[in-house]
Amino acid sequence: MVMMMTAVGWHVELEFQEDDQHTRAAALVRLPDGSEVRSHGRASRHRTDSNQPRVGEEIAGARALNELAMELLTKAHEEIDQASGRTSQPIHI
Repeated sequence: MVMMMTAVGWHVELEFQEDDQHTRAAALVRLPDGSEVRSHGRASRHRTDSNQPRVGEEIAGARALNELAMELLTKAHEEIDQASGRTSQPIHI
């Protein structure tokens, strides 16, 4: 028996808003079923740290992606629960 694998891709978008002290990140993934999952992350620069916008983007982006992962897990478990009629146990990452 030969099983065919289907390639599926997701595109994640990250946008940043920055000022001298704060970076905000917004993450968005569009899923093949047409739904979208959104999340946000923040980073703040301590007043004694040098201004490194890339570092703020990395921290805020990582936090947004972490929240996005949790939102996707929640969505998946809700779909499992709907299809099975039982309550699934979410796995925490």
